Amino acid sequence: MIGCKQQQPKENTLPFINKPDFTPEWISKDDTAYSSIHRIPSFSFTDQDGKTITEKTVNGHIYVADFFFTKCGSICPKMTTNMAILQDTFKSDREVLLLSHSVTPESDSVPVLKQYAINKGVNSNQWHLLTGNRDEIYRLARKEYYAGDTIGYYQAGNEFLHTENFILVDKKRRIRGVYNGTLPLEMERLIEDIRALKKEE
Repeated sequence: MIGCKQQQPKENTLPFINKPDFTPEWISKDDTAYSSIHRIPSFSFTDQDGKTITEKTVNGHIYVADFFFTKCGSICPKMTTNMAILQDTFKSDREVLLLSHSVTPESDSVPVLKQYAINKGVNSNQWHLLTGNRDEIYRLARKEYYAGDTIGYYQAGNEFLHTENFILVDKKRRIRGVYNGTLPLEMERLIEDIRALKKEE
């Protein structure tokens, strides 16, 4: 890319995602920019078991985040199926967590999420289906996970978040990759990247 000042990627290392356009950046620990890498900030939502899930839940864990709703009949079933692939792959790995945020929390209550979890074979110890304040979910999605308006679509004249992205976040809550959550082939790439992250110090 002309004018690109990124460092050349190191073997078996993943880039950092610091901007909404998902431009990958390889930043070494001795780079002055290392201390200002974008991090997912504090948050607090409720999962399908009524447990409060916060940034403390994911600290020290690698996790994959996505945004869905239980009544979705288009991309969400594919995303849930592919998230289940990740769950099965890392079912005995306590380092890996999955966070699925409902974009219709007003209808996706804890009991609704619980039934959905039962229907889909969700392991509550590893995969958290989250509900909570709608404005906070949307703010976190767009401002912090970069699931922005260019990815969403409009329904009945109201802005509505509907993204197929799976977002890979490292143990320090930094975004390390973005994947199409509707494609099984992308899950293979994501699994490889999770394993690469596990090897990082």
